Amino acid sequence: MPTPEQIWADADLPARRLAGVALNPSAPEDALLRLLADGPLAVRMVLCRDRILPDAVVDAVLEHPDTRTRSFFARNPHVDPAQRAQLVDDPEWFVRAHLADAPRVVAGGAPRPLPDEAAVRMISTYEGELLQGTFYRQISTGLRRSMPTHPVAKVRCWGVGMWDLLPAGTQAALLADADEDVRERAERHARYEDSAWVERELPARSCHARWDMLLHRALSRTVVNSVLTAPVTEGERAAIACNPSLHADVVVLLAGDPDPAVRERIAHRPDLGPAERRALATDPDPKVRLALSVHPELSEGERAEIDYEVPMNDCFHSHPEPSVHRDPQDVRRDANSSHPLLRRKAATDHYLPPDLVERLADDDDLGVRVLLAQNHPDAPASLLLRSFLEYDGHERAHLTTRPNFPTTGLAAFADHQDPEVRALAARDPETAPATVARLTRDPDPAVRAALARHPNLPQPRLAELLDDEELAHEAAANPALDSEVMHRLVTMQGQRE
Repeated sequence: MPTPEQIWADADLPARRLAGVALNPSAPEDALLRLLADGPLAVRMVLCRDRILPDAVVDAVLEHPDTRTRSFFARNPHVDPAQRAQLVDDPEWFVRAHLADAPRVVAGGAPRPLPDEAAVRMISTYEGELLQGTFYRQISTGLRRSMPTHPVAKVRCWGVGMWDLLPAGTQAALLADADEDVRERAERHARYEDSAWVERELPARSCHARWDMLLHRALSRTVVNSVLTAPVTEGERAAIACNPSLHADVVVLLAGDPDPAVRERIAHRPDLGPAERRALATDPDPKVRLALSVHPELSEGERAEIDYEVPMNDCFHSHPEPSVHRDPQDVRRDANSSHPLLRRKAATDHYLPPDLVERLADDDDLGVRVLLAQNHPDAPASLLLRSFLEYDGHERAHLTTRPNFPTTGLAAFADHQDPEVRALAARDPETAPATVARLTRDPDPAVRAALARHPNLPQPRLAELLDDEELAHEAAANPALDSEVMHRLVTMQGQRE
């Protein structure tokens, strides 16, 4: 079965042009229905996967006899998730698998969650293998939080996976759950807190399970001593340095370890003693000093005395909403810190109050500003644009998807040396027709494609581009394309068939 990429690669010029019509926000409903019924596979793929659809077209998609066509709609990130959820009981496993797999979104974005009842239905009835991919990204925060106490046993099984975040009472209830599968899964997690069990089950060779235990599970003194004296592989000392079950004397020992990677890990531990903090604050390795400089037990004065350097080449990306919210006082403390890394941490909080949003939006650290822009739902338009102009790293494009990203005034960037910035002119409804036409001949293909869809594109140039091998798809998606032209293109397809 061809992949979506292969389907598109095999599409000829007329098919790509019709796929543009399928994307056109001005396309008449009857034209869309005809494309759905008679269009080539590439056209149906684009129509069902890559746009919001009128209700009548959605109804026709849900009843479409072709499995691939329904499967494209199952992964549409643009439609209301409740519409996609109508495929939850589709007779074909292929469609159900695509519904379970989260839709593709712009890097840094997150798919909108499915309705809780649909997610519960899938957890309750789908084969486990269908839920092993990115299904979890479609679970709402509310459902995720309720999973450990959910009335449906299979959902509680998923909730057991939050074991380390659960209060003792909830853990006890899961260990005594009426459902055998829930109890078994809870008992498996509880065993990880038994150092004797971990010692017995710890694999003797390097593998994922061994690393997981060394990093996260309760370690006996015997296991710790074996890692300190005869580790199975390089890096195991650094691994146990993160383990929360380490005894205080081992923490003291590893704080003076000759390997800076071990000392860096130890510097992050909240249980680090005052003497160890003082020693690591002057460590010869800059990464160790940086790690220690954000320790929660340090005062602002103590932080200021550490010789640390904050990296500026990091990726400043979006962070998913956590299942457990941070304490607002801790967030405020970090936002008001003199340390850029702590302010960056605060900037990722989705619930940052307005006064702190205003404060951090004008922060002198690029990372703080970009992280606030990437994560806060009320990030102001001026911050979003400034961040896009100043940051050229991973997930830059995600900034343009934020709710307040501006559209006015972007024509001013039509001659910018950065092609990604030039392409912003495509978002400005006031970009002059002559500028739009000129940018359809830009040296950068992404700029050409973006401006070919601008409604201010002069009609003669738009007509010319409909026959352009490269830009016909984008030109046919231009909302200024006359509906009669769209009908004619659809009719021509019918005659070809």
